[in-house]
Amino acid sequence: MTTLPTLKLKFHFLVIFIALFIYCLGNSSFLEQVNFVYPVHENLGFLIALSTVAILVIVILATLLSLIIPSKIALAILLLVSASAGYFVDSFGVIIDDVMVQSLFETNTNEAFDLVSATMFMRIFLCFLLPSLLLYFIELPQQALKVTIIQKSKLLFFSLVCISLMLAIFSSHFTTFFREHKPLRYYLNPIYPVYSFGFFINSHFKSEDLSELKTYDFTKIATNRIKDKLVIVVVGETVRATNFQLNQYQRATTPLLSKRDDIISYTNYSSCGTSTAISVPCMFSFNGKDNFDVSEAKNKENALDILAKANVNVLWRDNNSSSKGVADRVNYQSFKSSETNTVCDTECRDIGMLAGLDNYLAENIGDTVIVLHQMGNHGPAYYKRYPKQFEVFQPACQTNELSQCSQQEIINAYDNAIVYTDFFLNQTIQFLEKHNATYDTTMLYVSDHGESLGENGIYLHGLPYFIAPKNQTHVPMVAWFGNDSSISMERSNDFSQQALNHDSLSYSLIDLFDISLANNSSPYPLLFPKKETLLASESTSHSTASEQ
Repeated sequence: MTTLPTLKLKFHFLVIFIALFIYCLGNSSFLEQVNFVYPVHENLGFLIALSTVAILVIVILATLLSLIIPSKIALAILLLVSASAGYFVDSFGVIIDDVMVQSLFETNTNEAFDLVSATMFMRIFLCFLLPSLLLYFIELPQQALKVTIIQKSKLLFFSLVCISLMLAIFSSHFTTFFREHKPLRYYLNPIYPVYSFGFFINSHFKSEDLSELKTYDFTKIATNRIKDKLVIVVVGETVRATNFQLNQYQRATTPLLSKRDDIISYTNYSSCGTSTAISVPCMFSFNGKDNFDVSEAKNKENALDILAKANVNVLWRDNNSSSKGVADRVNYQSFKSSETNTVCDTECRDIGMLAGLDNYLAENIGDTVIVLHQMGNHGPAYYKRYPKQFEVFQPACQTNELSQCSQQEIINAYDNAIVYTDFFLNQTIQFLEKHNATYDTTMLYVSDHGESLGENGIYLHGLPYFIAPKNQTHVPMVAWFGNDSSISMERSNDFSQQALNHDSLSYSLIDLFDISLANNSSPYPLLFPKKETLLASESTSHSTASEQ
């Protein structure tokens, strides 16, 4: 039987070769960013030292991993991470941080397929499958475990010594690199993705006991209103404020809402994060952006929990990936399949979430809040987010591989998806108008985060907040109130031009139902002042473990 030829190679030669391969083929974005800050003709020595350090860090990662799992499998894993991360960083300008890792774990199958493209397969083939196949034909020396550990320890020591030497020789350059140009290291592949994965795992599964839910006491404020409240909160997906006609965008992306005279558009509204995984739980929490921790939020009550405890009917309908933990303790319905969503073609449509709400109201008497979580403008396959009759801006990009489309074609597809959201929101308002006689009605629409559409070579979203462009953080916020609403349109309008953000949403939402946190007034502006003067307040304690 013929045996396939193999190449005998020592581990340290193999790992250095793979590290060189990964650095050279997987770091074009990093090298481009570095060259912008440190031009080659002025910093050649430092750039060589920086590349040496980066390659040796990859060597260290591979060596440490090979102490846990077989060496060739460890190298193959790094090749896969490098190929995958390199594709997204180079193609969309995103950064693979811990938030992006969390989004990866929470992405459903349909969203994942939207990211698959021929270019991605080619990158995976050339930078992972082909070199992994070559790894298969490389034979490493068979040695005792003790000898292997000693040799790998020597390689680690050698790498650390060389790194220390480079840092010492170019100390002033590395000082500015680490202190003044922190974002540069976010592009290091696969170093930063591996670090981000470890950070995510550590924060997600940290050892402290989070089993006990941290709760809030609340106060119900007695008023003279005679109608029950009906509030629909539409959580938008990936809509940026600059493409919203209501915010003076020069295209008719919200033609139906723009015709109405009963809409308040908050034109200077910012998101809590740049991804759904952060923004959605953050906007319903009481901590605010600066104090928000996504792992802690899962075990803290949010605005919907408080409303449910106050005997408000709470329903979350989701046409996105999930509620990101917000609706874990309230009535939750998924509308991602035709089993529940009656409006499905190439995918299930947001408008389907309105079906059956009349029956829900008939069966659930009293104050009610309904959250509708849209698919909205989820990219990069914007063309899938709307039925064809809403394709008013043409030509529209018809692929998820954005590099094959012009920027204008991408914007056209993106704007068409907003036109469909405009239709959905108008239908939501019309549904509420049918119930004006029996309910004090309100609709709130707010997007979770924005989107980059090729500006400065950046696409999609998810960049760390402090370096994210405004298009990823400036989002639309819209309010509508029924004819007999207790909310003052005039006073609410006063907020519409002010700089506001997601921090106000949770406090403003419970305030709509005349509820506040006990001994904890809102640290943020309440967006919807009432017409009537509130009467006496009556405190109701419902918790055994209050969150101060």
